[in-house]
Amino acid sequence: MRIPPPDSPQANSRTSYTPRNIKLRKINGFTCISFWKHLHLRHRQNEHQMGKVLIIGAGGVGTVVAHKIASVSEVFGDVMLASRTKSKCDAIARSIGGNRIKTARVDADQVRELTELMRSFKPDLAVNVALPYQDLSIMDACLETGVSYLDTANYEPEEEAKFEYKWQWAYHDRFKEAGLTAILGCGFDPGVTGVFTAYAAKHHFDEIRYLDIVDCNAGEHGHPFATNFNPEINIREVTQKGKYWENGQWVTTAPHEIHQPLNYPDIGAKESYLIYHEELESLVKHFPALQRARFWMTFGEEYLTHLRVIQNIGMARIDPVLYQGTEIVPIQFLKAVLPNPADLGANYTGWTSIGCRIRGVRDGKEHSYYVYNNCSHEAAYKETGTQAVSYTTGVPAMIGAMMFMKGIWKQPGVFNVEQFDPDPFMEQLPLHGLPWKELHDVDTEL
Repeated sequence: MRIPPPDSPQANSRTSYTPRNIKLRKINGFTCISFWKHLHLRHRQNEHQMGKVLIIGAGGVGTVVAHKIASVSEVFGDVMLASRTKSKCDAIARSIGGNRIKTARVDADQVRELTELMRSFKPDLAVNVALPYQDLSIMDACLETGVSYLDTANYEPEEEAKFEYKWQWAYHDRFKEAGLTAILGCGFDPGVTGVFTAYAAKHHFDEIRYLDIVDCNAGEHGHPFATNFNPEINIREVTQKGKYWENGQWVTTAPHEIHQPLNYPDIGAKESYLIYHEELESLVKHFPALQRARFWMTFGEEYLTHLRVIQNIGMARIDPVLYQGTEIVPIQFLKAVLPNPADLGANYTGWTSIGCRIRGVRDGKEHSYYVYNNCSHEAAYKETGTQAVSYTTGVPAMIGAMMFMKGIWKQPGVFNVEQFDPDPFMEQLPLHGLPWKELHDVDTEL
């Protein structure tokens, strides 16, 4: 759909971008967009002042968000980084230098602690890069203190490995009535994948019918087994049953049942597994002409072998067990002994490749389209001290925060990223380290 839903921020925008408004240019071999004279952005920039932002979470993604936000001083004024372990925040602040980042301790499970910190610091926006279990407590604190909200992953109950947007979408009226914006899923996947889809719908298709999101990590970190983000969340996510959208309904598969080799640009063929990923839920809602939507992720055979062993011996359990008179949750114990994802960057080599392979109709003719980003683990580490998985999540979170601060993605209510105008976000990606490339009428392999 090239015309956005009538209640979306895009439909209410006074400025409409069409292909004649933009020109294509190359940066490092990647195609990106440059708006003629940046008229819309200049207008918005004149309307905004530097904003105050609170970053919650000091893992690998929080590190990237802090580095990137600190680097855009013309948009972000005061910046605070907070987590349950203040020493982690202090270490990140020191690595950035210049007294650019304030730090604080907060337990993101506790609404009272969050509201006290927000009332003290008075941020315009809270960027949540903590655990998905904590989304609702942070949203509650934002409503109580008049702070807008952005996250990179949707809510997941701690006691059940099930992530859905329904809990956060239920906050829409409350945020709307409070005059606050909540931006959901502003990482890469979810996040950039939704923006990619909205951009394709706006500029290249009258109707998108088939969407395949492909996520390849072709990097090597030197450990027998490690996860690229929080082990507890990662293992819960990839061991769930697969699920995809087809012909108006969800189809469920056994974990890793469907797989095939896919070719990734400048990487080659990698075995890719159909899994369920959260952005599918919002994309099929906002692009109702989709006849099929799927998500594919690459896994090495060694990784899958370790994963099967972890499941078979009960270490993936999320319910507590009694050990020597003390209740422990096996997957949380496993998290404590596995390598810290934030520390993987130093020895990480290779690339990630994430994108959208799309088929649909334009002017009555069928077309295919592939838009993607390749990111170097080594380059990410050189810039921020993190690996590319953290980098590709943290950079879009910063850009989403920028879109909010500039008033471009700012509307009362709760929204997924694909509901906003994708063009200004797409323009910023290559400027902050994530160049993108688009291929037209190619074999999508799917």
